[in-house]
Amino acid sequence: MFGESLTIGIVIGAALADSINPCVFGVLIFLIAFMNKLFKTKRMMLLGGFFYILVVYGTYLALGFGILKITVNIGISQSFYAIVAVIAIISGLLEIKDYFWYGKGFTLQMLPGGSARLEYYTKRISELEGRHPALLLLTTALLGIFVVLIELPCTGAPYFAILGLLSQGAYASAVPLLLLYNFIFIVPLFIILGAAYFGTSSDRLEYWRKEHRGLMRLGIGLFLIALGGYMLYSIL
Repeated sequence: MFGESLTIGIVIGAALADSINPCVFGVLIFLIAFMNKLFKTKRMMLLGGFFYILVVYGTYLALGFGILKITVNIGISQSFYAIVAVIAIISGLLEIKDYFWYGKGFTLQMLPGGSARLEYYTKRISELEGRHPALLLLTTALLGIFVVLIELPCTGAPYFAILGLLSQGAYASAVPLLLLYNFIFIVPLFIILGAAYFGTSSDRLEYWRKEHRGLMRLGIGLFLIALGGYMLYSIL
């Protein structure tokens, strides 16, 4: 099933769908505004944002490898494949719903309390102002681990679907595709960070995100339904 159903195009498409999630953009824009106040200079803000994105990459990658290893080792890859296919379709329908009625009813979002907890942590880090810059960079980057965990309900559907596909083949063959997926996932984050560095304000970035979040949801939803349907078709 692995050789027939999994292609680089599917991996790239899922990564692109995952990378344009408004949840991911919203948190990064919030953190850019926070880092601008904390670090005072654009250079330090850029370093902080760079480390944050790298931590996000590493955390997503570690989660992917862990889930993939578990599903293959304990022999549940077939069941996992079917489950994530159904999850992809349901998630896609919820994403499309948000294009028409954004935030109404049940929606894919961060873990309850995650946003408040993130604000709390950034406030505590702000109290470290005046400490060694390396400490500020480290604590800011560690926020990336926390953000990945609280964002999973909002961002995880494309990733889990790809992990389901990858679980159908050899673990070694899945490694480069998982590296590719996560690299594509963080590229838009670097673009947003670069826009902030070159003068685009966080308010303008947030305005752009809100203006286009419906379309982002629609694109993600359509892709998820197509991907989930393709996976179920491959089972049949």
